[in-house]
Amino acid sequence: MVASAIEAGYRHIDTAQAYENEAGVGRGIKAGNVPRDQLFITTKLAAEAKSYDEAKKAIDESLAKLDLDYIDMMIIHSPQPWANFGDDDRYFEGNLEAWKALEEAYKDGKLRAIGLSNFKQQDIQNILENCTVKPLVNQVLAHASNTPFELIEFVQKQEMLIEAYSPVGHGELFKNDEIKALADKYGVSVPQLAIRYDLQLGLLPLPKSTNPEHMKNNADVDFVISDEDMETLKNLPTIEDYGDASDMPVFQ
Repeated sequence: MVASAIEAGYRHIDTAQAYENEAGVGRGIKAGNVPRDQLFITTKLAAEAKSYDEAKKAIDESLAKLDLDYIDMMIIHSPQPWANFGDDDRYFEGNLEAWKALEEAYKDGKLRAIGLSNFKQQDIQNILENCTVKPLVNQVLAHASNTPFELIEFVQKQEMLIEAYSPVGHGELFKNDEIKALADKYGVSVPQLAIRYDLQLGLLPLPKSTNPEHMKNNADVDFVISDEDMETLKNLPTIEDYGDASDMPVFQ
């Protein structure tokens, strides 16, 4: 599917150690037959790697599995191990250890950029107050009906980019009649409307699809949502149940 995405025009490929597909992504990159310098490859350091040695080893393992000389960006997948996601312990020291390893790999040229994922304001401040290389991004769940506006404002004030994963709410937005009505109004699909919403908030949406036609459709977002309709999307009731995805920590 990576090769299909590249063929459809995508140049940013996002993966993670936790997805256990880095080797496959690496093969897809080579099969995509596009010069390496035209692609932007992101992977994520395992949430459980909270020591310098663990993180350093994991970085080299990702490079080997992806079969790349460098990775465009590597981000810490979560400030807490997944088994402890949402606990009071924010793992401040462990995240500084992991960040130290990322900074070293960045300075060595193994990584072109480094960042964060699922970090809250206090977690980001911990990094900012102790880093020598500033995080480039924070990748978070952000979509119509679940948009963390305060966190987005804080991150953007730090001149960091918010990457919005699951812009279609893991499929739940298809069930929302208001969203479907707005999509019909603009003559677009629900994913197109959802992706455009994130773009107009200054976010970088990361849609996921294995269908080549859907990939092409998701990239066709050359329209503008009116201010009035943006306000409607901003104020939709928050999704409380993500269905089959609800057992995943980030959707709880």
